[in-house]
Amino acid sequence: MEELSKNKIKYIKSLSQKKYRKVEKHYVAEGAKIIEDLIQADHKIGVIYATPEAYHKLISASQNKNITLIETSQKSIDKASHLTTPSNAIALMPISSKKFHVDILRDKFTIALDNIQDPGNLGTIIRIADWFGIDNIICSKDTVDVFNNKVIQSTMGAIARVEVYYEDLHKVIEEAKHDHIDVFGTFLNGKNIYTIDLPKQGIIVMGNEGKGISESIENLITEKITIPSFRQEKCSESLNVAMATSIICSEFKRR
Repeated sequence: MEELSKNKIKYIKSLSQKKYRKVEKHYVAEGAKIIEDLIQADHKIGVIYATPEAYHKLISASQNKNITLIETSQKSIDKASHLTTPSNAIALMPISSKKFHVDILRDKFTIALDNIQDPGNLGTIIRIADWFGIDNIICSKDTVDVFNNKVIQSTMGAIARVEVYYEDLHKVIEEAKHDHIDVFGTFLNGKNIYTIDLPKQGIIVMGNEGKGISESIENLITEKITIPSFRQEKCSESLNVAMATSIICSEFKRR
C-alpha cells in the first residue's frame, strides 16, 4: 500500500480549480462505480488511487487497459478528495484535446447550451445526451466548466461517451445554418413540441436557468419550440432546464 505524499495530495486538490485544470490538462473523477464506468467505456485514464476495497473492485476492470492502479489508504483518499463526503477512489483523467468542427453537426442531433450555470444541470444533461445517443454538446464559453467535480460526479460516467466542446455559440450556429442545419430553441411562446414536424437532424439550444436563451442567440433560432403545460389553471412558470432537455430529446428521437 502506498500513502499519498503531501505534494501528490496538493496536486490532486489543486485540480478542483479550473485554472489548474487548464494548466495541467487533467481533471478528477471520484468513486469506484464512476471510475469503473469510465474504464469500461475505454475513457483514457492516467492513474487511479483506490482504497483496498475499491482496489479489488477495479483491478479486474483495469486489466489490459494500460491503467496505473495504486492501492492507498482511506486516510490518503480523504485528504485528496474534492468531495464533502470522500469517496473510495480517485482517478486522474487527461482532458480531451479533440477539436470542434462543424462537420460533427451533420446528419444528427446536437445539444447546444447557452450559459448554463448549475453543475448538476450540466452533468444531468450529459447523462441525458448519453441516454438518447447524442454524441456532442456545444457549450457557450460562459457555461459552467464540464470538468468541475460536481459536473463529473453528476454525469455518472456518461462523460466518457459524450464529447463536450466550448465554442463561440453564435459563430457555431451561423455556420450550422449556412450548412442548412435547423436550429431549435426553447421558449415559452414557441410552437408545441408535440404537434410540429421535426427533422432528423438539427441543433437544440437550451438556455440559462433564469434568463433563458440570450437575445443574440435567439435571433439565430430557425424554429422556436415549447413544452406545453397540461394543467389548465396556473402552474409552475417553467421546467428545470435538464428536465426540459430530457423531454425535448425524447420527442425528437421518438419521431
